[in-house]
Amino acid sequence: MSRKLMAFILTAAFIFGTTAAFAEINGLKGDPSEEYYQIQMVSGVEYWFPVFAAFKEAGNRLGVKTFYVGTTEYDANKEVEVFDQILARKPKGIMVHPITAEAFKEPIDRAVAQGVAVVTFAADSPESNRHGYITSDNVREGRYAARALGSELGGKGKVMTLRNPGQSNHDIRVDTFIKTIKEEFPGIEVVADEPTNQNPDKAYTSVLTVAQKHPDLGAIFMPEASSAMGASRAAVELGGGSAKIKIICCDVNEQILDMLKTGDVYGAINPDQGMQGYFGMLTLFMAAHPELIHPMNGKLETGKNPVYIPYIDNGLTLVTAENADYFYVDKYAQSLGYKDVKDMLSPGDPSKEK
Repeated sequence: MSRKLMAFILTAAFIFGTTAAFAEINGLKGDPSEEYYQIQMVSGVEYWFPVFAAFKEAGNRLGVKTFYVGTTEYDANKEVEVFDQILARKPKGIMVHPITAEAFKEPIDRAVAQGVAVVTFAADSPESNRHGYITSDNVREGRYAARALGSELGGKGKVMTLRNPGQSNHDIRVDTFIKTIKEEFPGIEVVADEPTNQNPDKAYTSVLTVAQKHPDLGAIFMPEASSAMGASRAAVELGGGSAKIKIICCDVNEQILDMLKTGDVYGAINPDQGMQGYFGMLTLFMAAHPELIHPMNGKLETGKNPVYIPYIDNGLTLVTAENADYFYVDKYAQSLGYKDVKDMLSPGDPSKEK
């Protein structure tokens, strides 16, 4: 048999198989047995709840099962263990928030090699073979916070940052904040950059310590919500609260929303979790069903997955006292028809939906 004939037979077989699979999918509908998992670090953090709610909603519309899993503590090795446990179940797809890019390169590459679709969200592992990455623009978040605080301080004064070192998206936010302050507000000095690892008590202590050295401290930026709770407590004890020390964080939870409404936190930059979860699931589904896409690049014909979305920006919102009421998770769960947040985080199974 000639090589040309062999190539023709293989190509025809591939295209026929693709067409048959496409017919089975019947548009954007998966098989009810397909399982898709959202894996995040520190699963009890409130930020992830609406991400999964939208992930689950998209999965319900696509006719597939969805699950919310993760670790109970901030530990890259333990999150990798969870990833491996899920991979052993042979899922159709995994959307994962990697604590560090390096820790997840090999696990993601291994999953993709086994035919499992993988999309990262909120933080990335860019050197891996993941099929897509969806997040808010972390550079934009850091720049936005710097300009907001810089303007509020009138271009003069002292600021500090609290940091969660090693988590790529958090580092980008803080690094960008510092860079923007130095470039655009030369009259503002960054007097400290303290690690807190999302621990409110460490944030509280750090702010008190820095404020003793710099009693004219005017603002604090941190890349997440937990540290803001400790920083706010310190600002209140120092006198004046956020009226004296402006606090801007990224992400919100119930406590931060309450603090925004009472004026104890100046503002919070919140990624649109619903967009993150919904479009994350859509991207994951398409990566799991490459037969639905036939781009002009020859990948499909050669048996390669044509789905590669290097970056999707899910957008962000500045949360203040004026719009804080829209961001309470329990209200969001009820608006979606769930009885409570626990019900919202239950596995998605369209076959059981009313």
